[in-house]
Amino acid sequence: MADFLLNALLAGLALALVAGPLGSFVVWRRMAYFGDTLSHAALLGVAIGLLLDVSPTLAVTLGCLLLALLLVTLQQRQPLAADTLLGILAPSTLSLGLVVLSFNHEVRIDLMGYLFGDLLAVGPTDLLWIVGGCALVLLTLLALWRPLLAITVHEQLAQVEGLPVAALRLCLVLLIALVIALAMKIVGVLLITSLLIIPAAAAQRHSRSPEQMAVTASALGVVAVCAGLSLSWFQDTPAGPSIVVAAAVLFLLSLAIPKHRA
Repeated sequence: MADFLLNALLAGLALALVAGPLGSFVVWRRMAYFGDTLSHAALLGVAIGLLLDVSPTLAVTLGCLLLALLLVTLQQRQPLAADTLLGILAPSTLSLGLVVLSFNHEVRIDLMGYLFGDLLAVGPTDLLWIVGGCALVLLTLLALWRPLLAITVHEQLAQVEGLPVAALRLCLVLLIALVIALAMKIVGVLLITSLLIIPAAAAQRHSRSPEQMAVTASALGVVAVCAGLSLSWFQDTPAGPSIVVAAAVLFLLSLAIPKHRA
């Protein structure tokens, strides 16, 4: 197997494994629009990184984490509805990123790669960032699984039981931001949240427990990555969109399969 294809496969599998449990929380807590806003802000991080001549990956990671903190703060203090605030920030950050990129005349930018991913261009350094970041997120999720599940089921009850609800909510938001930053290279700014949501949504219909849903979502993500990469390799289609199309097909198949009744 060619090195670039092996790097792409390992990066995609690492993301799929962590997107399963994290995407389950996104589905349960109805945070899809929140993740979409963070993904749009990723392009702004790329633009600032190129403008300041720092690593785009590092700039995107820091930018997504800072925006996640800003969103949480604004949601707690502003009078606007959450979806209205997110609807303002999502296109604004994406547009600001495009404007900042237009000022950078010295660097040739593959804008399509940032918008729709460039998985086959993942190098050893990118792979290290992605695998290391995904491992960190996965270990954190495993450590906080029960508390996060408790605040997802009933926040008020979890607070009465003494759980730090605000801190756990912030931790979940930061984990989503980190995964979105890592996934930009794989599926691109415009398709990041689809890899979080589609496998989890497909797994939800046939799962009997939260843990089963998380594991099934990871497995479906792995299948989508392998199928998408195969389609990209043999038919010369873009890798990121091919992975998302494969995930969408799996979701449609999950709807076609009769729901198991206990």
